[in-house]
Amino acid sequence: MFKHWLHHFVNNMIASQMISKLYILRNILIVTIFTIFFSNQTQAQPRKGKFMDVSIGLGISAPFDDVDISGSGFYAQGEYVYGLTKWFGVRPYAGFVFTSPDKSNKYDRFGYKVTSSAFLFGAKTRVSAPIPWIAPYFEIGVGASTGTFVTYTPYVNIEEKGLLMHIPFSIGLALGRKHNYEIAFKYYYHPSVKQFSGAAAFGFSFPLD
Repeated sequence: MFKHWLHHFVNNMIASQMISKLYILRNILIVTIFTIFFSNQTQAQPRKGKFMDVSIGLGISAPFDDVDISGSGFYAQGEYVYGLTKWFGVRPYAGFVFTSPDKSNKYDRFGYKVTSSAFLFGAKTRVSAPIPWIAPYFEIGVGASTGTFVTYTPYVNIEEKGLLMHIPFSIGLALGRKHNYEIAFKYYYHPSVKQFSGAAAFGFSFPLD
C-alpha cells in the first residue's frame, strides 16, 4: 500500500514539475522572440517555395480560468508551407492532440479535469524576423477541431463532442542555416469549451520543389 502510494506521489510530482518548467521555458521564449523580433526588420516568410513541416511534442490542455488544472499527452502535426514571397506564406495544417488529466494538483480529489482528444485542421500565416541561423516567429490563423473536449473546473463544466472552431497561435524559433529546424509553443484556442490545447513541439521542414 505504502509503495503504491509513494510511486503515485513521485509520478505526480514529476508531471507537475514538467508542466511548470514548460511554462517557464515558454515565458523565456516569448521574451526572447519579441526582443529579437522588434529589433529587426520583419518579413512574413523567410523562404520562398513549397515545403512540408512536420512537428511532434508534448500535448497540453488547460482552461481559460486561472486555476491549476491541466492535461498532458501527445501532439503531432504536418503543415504544407507555400511561401508565395519572402514576406508572405500560407500554411495549411492537419494534426492531432491527445491529453489525459494531470493528477498533481489540489483539485484532483474533486474530479476536475481539462482534456482534449481531437483532430485539428486549418490554415495560418507566419510573421518572422529573417535573421541568419535563428529566426523568431509567430503564427495566427483559423481552423477547426473534431473530437472530444472536457473542461471541468470550479467555474465551468463543459463536455462537447463534434466539430468546433479554434484559433491557432504559435510562437517559436526557426533554427539552422536554412531555418529548417523549429522549436515552438503551439496553441489552439477553443472558445466554445473555454479551453486551449497545444504543445511544446520540435519540428523539421524539407522542400517539395
